[in-house]
Amino acid sequence: MSVLTRNNVRDLGRRSGQPMLFAHGFGCDQTMWRLTAPAFEADHRVVLFDHVGMGHSDLAAYSAERYSALDAYAEDVLDIIHELDLNDVVFVGHSVSTMIGVLAANLEPHRFAGLVLVGPSPRYIDDAGYVGGFSEADITELLESLESNYLGWSSRMAPLIMGNPDRPELGRELTNSFCQTDPDIARQFARLTFLSDNRADLPKVRVPALLLQCSEDIIAPEAVGEYVQRAIPGSELVRLRATGHCPNLSAPEETVAAMKDFLAKVPGGRGVLHR
Repeated sequence: MSVLTRNNVRDLGRRSGQPMLFAHGFGCDQTMWRLTAPAFEADHRVVLFDHVGMGHSDLAAYSAERYSALDAYAEDVLDIIHELDLNDVVFVGHSVSTMIGVLAANLEPHRFAGLVLVGPSPRYIDDAGYVGGFSEADITELLESLESNYLGWSSRMAPLIMGNPDRPELGRELTNSFCQTDPDIARQFARLTFLSDNRADLPKVRVPALLLQCSEDIIAPEAVGEYVQRAIPGSELVRLRATGHCPNLSAPEETVAAMKDFLAKVPGGRGVLHR
């Protein structure tokens, strides 16, 4: 099976430009970037894709055994990069895909020029000396609710994740995206997302990283963004005026502006930090 078919890859923008690879979060697909990615097409090669099991990816390629760890999704990212022969990639990841990007960049740092991490969290459960935003009981309850009634969970949680209660259409869009995902795949991906612990992977990052942090983000609170900034060497934390967990939809202009400021500083070469 072609990697490009498997992950529903769309290769847009200026072919000679620096590649930007956009990765969506839990329960979503590449349409979550429709308000941000086009802003880069004039100068960059813009690559969009769907994680296997979501959007218009090839569902036949999904297996619970293979996708039992975030590493498999990181390997898919590298498969796309290899297939398109991309170098100096700026990886743009949202939510759980921020850690997928970290894993991919740590495996092959020479392929990457930078990371843009939107709402990153390496661990959602609080730990000694670490604030993740959720207690273990919170996550257990969340996963049990998701297991018992995925559609009901989606309709309750998506608007809370999106934030911006004064703009209910955004919450409805995220709800619809969640509800279009196969429930069994969503349940497994949720377990990977909310039970993951990628804190040890952050200090290994050797490419420039931009962290975009929103206020009133129930999924990745400000304390988490500050932790990630301290853990990734030389990373830059930008606090957006946007609220909620999805500034790519709720505040696309502010998100694009912050990304363009970062891109102006990303090396045109390999971008590896020599330490």
